[in-house]
Amino acid sequence: MKLGSFCLVLHGHLPWSLHHGHWPHGEVWLYEATLETWLPLLQTIETCAREGVPTPITLGLTPILLEQLANADFKVGFVDWLHKRLARANADAEEFRGRGEGHLAWLAAHWRTHTQHSIDQFEALGRDIPRAFADHARAGRIELLTSNATHGFMPLIQHDACSRAQVRAGAATSERLLGMRPSGAWLPECAYRPGGPWTPPVLGGGPRPRAGVEEIFAQEGIKFFFLDAHLAREARSEGILRHHGGAATFQKTDWEQATWDTARGWRSPMEPHALTSWGAPSGLTALFRHPEVSEQVWSGEVGYPGEARYLEFHKRHGSDGLRYWRVSGAKVDLGDKHPWNPEDTRVVTQDHARHMSALIASLLGRHRAQTRNGEHPSGRHGVVVAPFDAELFGHWWHEGPAFIADLFRTLAKSEVKAQTVSAFLREHPADKVVAVPSGSWGAGGDFRVWLNDELKWVCEASYRAEDRFLGDLDRLPWRTNQAVRDALTAAARELLLLQASDWAFVIHTRGAVDYGYRRFCEHLARFDRASTTAEARARGEDDTVIALHELTDMGLHDPVFPDLQLEWWT
Repeated sequence: MKLGSFCLVLHGHLPWSLHHGHWPHGEVWLYEATLETWLPLLQTIETCAREGVPTPITLGLTPILLEQLANADFKVGFVDWLHKRLARANADAEEFRGRGEGHLAWLAAHWRTHTQHSIDQFEALGRDIPRAFADHARAGRIELLTSNATHGFMPLIQHDACSRAQVRAGAATSERLLGMRPSGAWLPECAYRPGGPWTPPVLGGGPRPRAGVEEIFAQEGIKFFFLDAHLAREARSEGILRHHGGAATFQKTDWEQATWDTARGWRSPMEPHALTSWGAPSGLTALFRHPEVSEQVWSGEVGYPGEARYLEFHKRHGSDGLRYWRVSGAKVDLGDKHPWNPEDTRVVTQDHARHMSALIASLLGRHRAQTRNGEHPSGRHGVVVAPFDAELFGHWWHEGPAFIADLFRTLAKSEVKAQTVSAFLREHPADKVVAVPSGSWGAGGDFRVWLNDELKWVCEASYRAEDRFLGDLDRLPWRTNQAVRDALTAAARELLLLQASDWAFVIHTRGAVDYGYRRFCEHLARFDRASTTAEARARGEDDTVIALHELTDMGLHDPVFPDLQLEWWT
């Protein structure tokens, strides 16, 4: 008997960056993520498959990321960028040899070989990364997730119609580019708001009824998503689900049952919980990030990526060059970093994988001990869910993909059952129904990263855009006038893009302040111009030359969601 299950969940996302700058913010984000995360992750899955080691990763590829990976301009630009890296490695090797720095010259040759292998791998995939991941999903090696179309921050979207459009556009894009419709989703920023009266945080107005985030996803056929652990701890018991074959019956409980009925695993992040905003189950299950496991990677003090022998992310040879130095120590200045040796890291990833495996087993064993009762004399089969940003593995932490392979090799010989989320839920469906409060996995566990004094204007502008768009949908004859439909479709595309959570995030975290301001304002301005054109066409006015050029410009800069339907907002 296995102690319990483990689900590794990787969230792959980048905002729409093609045709919007190159370096330091823009297309290079996408190129680096592809070279350092997506290609190595595919290699990890393929290597483990040849070894007979399962890699049941639950992988989210956001729709806006898929749009970029499938774009012809990306495929050409990425290969050109890789060839420039080859030239950079050759120049570095010559420079280092000239200075008598033999080890660094050897590392430059290592990067040259690594880059050429990546070029060969990308070409062997037919330059089609979405299809490669979809093939692994169809083979049963991984599970794929969908998400909101542009990573829109659900709790701060003003109208349910706009929230639904994000989900509908996202699911349709995933199905179009992956050839399948995922049953699970990544909830952007793990940000949740229950249903009920809601007062807009800006622009005034009294309370209005809103659907819960889980209702909106469930109505589009999504079966599960992920929340942070603190929302599990604050859950209110609503009922018990008793499963009989493929059916389930719902038994209402009082709000205090979670307090005394501890053996059922209420409020534990190691138990799936069915969500509700109104008392009865919505049909959607939440799984919760386990904080102790997440800490092993995220923590700046104890996290694995801080190991001295791993590649240092922050030091490059030149402003945008290659990396040649190792972490060296937690308090070592960048100028004092020691040269990296990739051969020294093999044993380290194995040690960290064994540590992670032992920790997971310990947590599952403890959960069994705490949930023994007459119904489960040996305790309950729990699950450790470990959601991470996928780019952490390979991009930020170069050895991350090797760690993933070593972790699955270790788990295959352990008492832990590694599974995709859907596989786990088929065997262990949620038997508890809960209501949880608002929250996210961002700083403070709330929404402060995306709504604060500095960013209040972003929310205000987004709300005015929502109001204008829904008003145009209600008033303009887009169902019978193709020219009006075309302009409103361009406006809808820009509305989705300006709703991305990324612009507020990079402003608040100071990661790319000017870029965040510029991108939000550009999409807002394009939305305004497309809406103005739609309104003029509805009045029977001829297009101006400028209006036509503006619509063409939008199509060149933002060629996403070609199958966008205005009906998604109705």
